[in-house]
Amino acid sequence: MNEQLAVLSRQLTGDLYYDTTMRTLYATDASAYREMPLAVAIPKNKADIKKLIAFALQYHTSLIPRTAGTSLAGQVVGNGIVVDVSKYFTNIIEVNANEKWIRVQPGVIRDDLNLFLKPYGLLFGPETSTANRAMIGGMVGNNSCGSNSVVYRSTREHIIEIKAILSDGSDVVFAETDIDTFHAKCEMKTLEGKIYKNIRQLLSNYDNRVEIEKQFPKKSVERRNTGYAIDLLMQTAPFEAGGPNFNFCTLIAGSEGTLAIITEIKLNLVPLPPKETGLLCVHFNTIHESLLANLIALQFAPTASELIDHYILECTKGNIEQQKNRFFVQGDP
Repeated sequence: MNEQLAVLSRQLTGDLYYDTTMRTLYATDASAYREMPLAVAIPKNKADIKKLIAFALQYHTSLIPRTAGTSLAGQVVGNGIVVDVSKYFTNIIEVNANEKWIRVQPGVIRDDLNLFLKPYGLLFGPETSTANRAMIGGMVGNNSCGSNSVVYRSTREHIIEIKAILSDGSDVVFAETDIDTFHAKCEMKTLEGKIYKNIRQLLSNYDNRVEIEKQFPKKSVERRNTGYAIDLLMQTAPFEAGGPNFNFCTLIAGSEGTLAIITEIKLNLVPLPPKETGLLCVHFNTIHESLLANLIALQFAPTASELIDHYILECTKGNIEQQKNRFFVQGDP
């Protein structure tokens, strides 16, 4: 395989590594999982990605799209070729302040994006705990939300359009489609058309719909982040009368890079929050007690609600920076 990888390396504008050192570095993410990849690719453009897809098809391996690697469940760990887009796919392409949207590449860091948007008085709402390094492509793959999800919900609700490359190397744009456009796409003699036709067959089947309703988490569970959200697609037109227009971006969000390689993302923006903020730290005797209190807190529309348990507080004892913040801990020596 090394001979084939060497040939591929010469074909790419970007970089391809298959030495032990680089493979070891990419064998894990922020999780506890570890698996040595076949190689590590750092594509420079869409042409490189298409060459990687062609290689994966020919040699029956997988591609693992990756940005910052801050995932906690091994989402970018695997034995295929890791495709790291964090180096070159980092451009903010277009912003429309009047219509409140922005178009970015997947390697744009979330906090950097909001620094760029601040002069416009706008914000990309979802925020992860790793927002100063987490990238938009990963946030789409994970359908990230964060402690302010009570206001901004998850990344899925802010995606307008996605440009991607499918498993046959073809370009595709996923966006909102009305009923006529949806059925027209089903008749296309391409992989894109096959995908639309397949979802139409799947969600038009009564038995499938009953099983989805039965097995998927109830709609009241807001933070059901990852996985194929076919239950949400089932609630759109043409599958549900009066439902919102169909948009495959709903499925891409939370799919962990398994359906396509994203090259551009068009995001909805929201106005900046008020400059004045307040913080209330409440002590509880048990986790259960805190959860009951949270139901009361939510009635007052907080922008965030976060649990800090005993284990986290204990970790601060050994952290020089955080020791000074322990003044509010009850019974602390």
